[in-house]
Amino acid sequence: PITPGELLCLGSSLAFTGLFYYLYRRKARVVARIQEAPKLQVDDNLPALVSAAEGRCLPYVALEGIVLPAQAALTSHYHEGLQGVIQKLLLKEHRLIWNSLARSW
Repeated sequence: PITPGELLCLGSSLAFTGLFYYLYRRKARVVARIQEAPKLQVDDNLPALVSAAEGRCLPYVALEGIVLPAQAALTSHYHEGLQGVIQKLLLKEHRLIWNSLARSW
């Protein structure tokens, strides 16, 4: 005989297994789309290609080309000869609201 507690544990275990498998498959599809992304060169044809795309947006592409820094390239403190640039810096501040129930911001 199976007790109600055992049935509850079995049901919740199956539900969590199904949920995690669904999340895994969804992320696996995204990874597959990224790996199959077309490789484009950074050249004069790129703006025309973007403007011709649906919604003026290319969802997943790999851009290949030479990037020049606007001022000075960033150098790594840990690896000699390794340099990089920052494409865009976005700072977003979230407004803090006092939660009197939890007594926290």
